[in-house]
Amino acid sequence: MKLLHTSDWHIGRTFHGHSSVAALSSVLDALVETVRAEAVDAVLLAGDVFDSAVPAAEHYTLLTRTLEAIRGAGAEVVLTSGNHDSPARLGFQAGLLRTSGVHVLTDPERYTEPVVLRGADGFELGVYGIPYLEPALYRHRHPEESLRRHEEVLAFAMRRVRAHAEAAGRRWVVLSHCFAVGAPAGTVERDITAGGIDYVSVDHFAAADYAALGHIHGRATLLPNVRYSGAPLHYSFGEASKPRGGWLVELGSSGLGEVAWSPLPVPRRLSVIEGPLDRLLSDPSLAEFEGDWVSAVLTDEVRPLDAMARLQSRFPGCATLEHRPPHVPGERREYAERVRGRSDVEVVDDFLAHVRGGHGATEVERALVLDALAAVDAEAMR
Repeated sequence: MKLLHTSDWHIGRTFHGHSSVAALSSVLDALVETVRAEAVDAVLLAGDVFDSAVPAAEHYTLLTRTLEAIRGAGAEVVLTSGNHDSPARLGFQAGLLRTSGVHVLTDPERYTEPVVLRGADGFELGVYGIPYLEPALYRHRHPEESLRRHEEVLAFAMRRVRAHAEAAGRRWVVLSHCFAVGAPAGTVERDITAGGIDYVSVDHFAAADYAALGHIHGRATLLPNVRYSGAPLHYSFGEASKPRGGWLVELGSSGLGEVAWSPLPVPRRLSVIEGPLDRLLSDPSLAEFEGDWVSAVLTDEVRPLDAMARLQSRFPGCATLEHRPPHVPGERREYAERVRGRSDVEVVDDFLAHVRGGHGATEVERALVLDALAAVDAEAMR
């Protein structure tokens, strides 16, 4: 049986104020072609389907069209919710969708009920989907357990999933949206950053034939059978060097087979250019960046007037501008200018770049910030 592991579509996310819907649509079209060309049996989507708990109508339209196309290409779909999704909204009409081969697993009390995929040769695979479980909300469902940290919640959930899977006697796969690290469970510590976000040990997933993880936007292999696919689209300049795609996973009665990377196209490159404004506007060697998303760093002694407008006359995709004169470490923009039109994550990224000499959030730091913001949102909705 062949599976395609993907995650973190973030339908509806903007890129520095610009809609990403058209770009994501083209990438998901390519994903559908991969499903068709590779004769994929099932697509596993490990959370953060949407970027907002309240998606716009056009975002639902893109999801519906893509799911229909995947089914038309011959694959079933199994998806679960991430910290950006509303489980109730994403799971609306899950029962109806199941009859058409789209399995939406968002119920926090039904993750031990697998989707059973059946191959032409009679092979059966149990697919479990653990939705993002916020400890502050989930622990009240099981007051007899100590479930105050993500580590404790995932350990509890995976014990239940593993017990069910082993009793069923099938090969099994699990989807989870979490921040897993390659450390023994006993050594995982509570993170001390804002929001008290926990790391989760990769140990919890080791028994699965395959664990399809979401939440980290870059691909990663924690164990041969435990992987992150990353997001299908670049959502920040910090992700520019990360390849985009998904994992093609072969599974059969003897267990995990070949796991191969399947790349996806990048609709528009992300590039950083640096120098005095006059050179950036005139240097012929920079022509290759004119069609890219551009982050410009100006090194003029004095900030030029109308710099962004002038840059966009040559680089229409210029999305960010930083003034970094050679004699002043970092940039000197007014705070209101730095945060205008920015999302919460971008504000944090700009702040880190400001205090660290131009070095914004790393992928790990970005994941922690996203979790912290999700925890704040969850508390506000209680």
